[in-house]
Amino acid sequence: MLNTRTALTPSLIAIVGFLTVCPVVMLVFGSFSEGIGAFGTFTLEKYIQSYTDPEFANIIVNTVIFTIGSAFVATLLALFLAYLNTRTNIPFKFVFRIISIIPMMIPHILFSVSWVLLLNPSNGLINLFLRQIFSLENSPFNIYTLEGMILVEGLLDLPIAYLILAPAMAAFDVSLEESSKVSGASNLRTLTRVTLPVLRPAILASFILVIVRSLASFAVPSIIGMPGRIYVLATHIYRIIATGFAADFGMAAAVGMSALAASITLIYLYRYLTSESEKYVTISSRGYRPALVELKNAKYPLFGIVAILSLVLIVLPVLVLFYTSLVPYSMVPSAKAFSMMNWKHWLEVLKDPISLLSLKNSVFLGIVGASLGVILSIFVSYVIVKVRTPAAGVLESLSFLSFSFPGIVIGIGFMWFFVRTPLYATIWSLLIGYIATYLPYGIRPLTSAFVQIHSHLEESSRVCGGGTLYTLRRIIIPLLIPGVVSGWILMATMFVRELTLSVVLSRPGTEVLAVQILHFAEDGLWGKLSALGIMMIFISSTLVVIASLIGTKLTKMEEDS
Repeated sequence: MLNTRTALTPSLIAIVGFLTVCPVVMLVFGSFSEGIGAFGTFTLEKYIQSYTDPEFANIIVNTVIFTIGSAFVATLLALFLAYLNTRTNIPFKFVFRIISIIPMMIPHILFSVSWVLLLNPSNGLINLFLRQIFSLENSPFNIYTLEGMILVEGLLDLPIAYLILAPAMAAFDVSLEESSKVSGASNLRTLTRVTLPVLRPAILASFILVIVRSLASFAVPSIIGMPGRIYVLATHIYRIIATGFAADFGMAAAVGMSALAASITLIYLYRYLTSESEKYVTISSRGYRPALVELKNAKYPLFGIVAILSLVLIVLPVLVLFYTSLVPYSMVPSAKAFSMMNWKHWLEVLKDPISLLSLKNSVFLGIVGASLGVILSIFVSYVIVKVRTPAAGVLESLSFLSFSFPGIVIGIGFMWFFVRTPLYATIWSLLIGYIATYLPYGIRPLTSAFVQIHSHLEESSRVCGGGTLYTLRRIIIPLLIPGVVSGWILMATMFVRELTLSVVLSRPGTEVLAVQILHFAEDGLWGKLSALGIMMIFISSTLVVIASLIGTKLTKMEEDS
């Protein structure tokens, strides 16, 4: 068994190292090369060309404002929701759990499109409604602004911030607040002078992580920013490789290096802040108990605000897409609109060979890719948790490295690699890229599950003559079913909706749903886009339901046996 473990660790380091380090190495070499056809020919031309571009300074400013603004909106809303959920007696707290999970199931590109359908200045539904009601000549709202980008990205990243802040808020020792109130401080002063300072590491960690995610975001900048001619690093890279007479992957790599360096720096800062959080521990005895703040007359008004936020985050995007898929053109809901509803856009999508191919490819990548990703995650998680060696520590660092990489930047790195192999322009290049990018989503739930399994079970199997693989297959994996299902669901949903990596690696014949939706958005085909988007949501939801049912059945079979 020890020999198997010894052989397993270096093999996994080689596999995971290839998936995470290879694209970075290729990106670096590519940024110093003259072009795809002249790889290895050293030159600084691409850096000079990229960073002396007069437009580049404005792109950097837009990126900074976009990422910091999105982080501010997401963290502020998450702090508000986390406080109400964990520290107050607000009713129907199940709503908070819905807010924290369900938005992750709605692809970012579709969420962005739904806001464009509502607030675009020409025929956005809200703008049309207000113009009709108040006889306005111009639309009062314009989503194609930097402020619009920040609002939508902040709402999209709200669940990430909430999942960081809510546990920290729930673990706060209320005796500190009680001492403040006994000293005569009001609830607001106690919040600003006691609660928030103690929660500073969690707040800063949330803020930085949202900056990282918004830096890697492509859906909002492409759907909202590009029509408004507002470019950030991600869309600037996309323009370099997708517009003009020929894609300049050398210049894209040079620009991508700045995004990669910023992202890695921010992730390092995030990990430093989370490691420093022990200095702010406030629970130190068994006498700890959480106490709730009585909201009194503010209880139901605050719940109304939460309900409206839930509507905006969950119900509205899906309703807008479904409504748009049924009407012939953008029109305010009315008796006339409902009488004109039909399935024309749906039938057009189902007859479109490229849309059908994108459906087929995304389902394949979701099922096969998530399955292969989970299998790899099981072995990696096993080594990380159970094989406590320096090599296992290296594997852990490598496995989470890709989390800090912007998808479009890593896509450029993979492109430099795949173009020299038979994998170029095949579905397998997307499969490898997806697994490399989203491997942490499979490892995280499985490492948590492995921690719960006592080592005595393995020792008993070893005493009886069982090897490592036998022990994993017959004893460990059956106990990991909840973690396996969680990891598979996370990876499958990410694969079905993936956009940033796909816009670089996808080629004719390997189109996926998100790329086809982006093309519909660029052509202004909102009806067909909405129909295909609803299909995407349905596919993701179906995969989640099927995986959950299979996991429940396997767990029950294991308990019965």
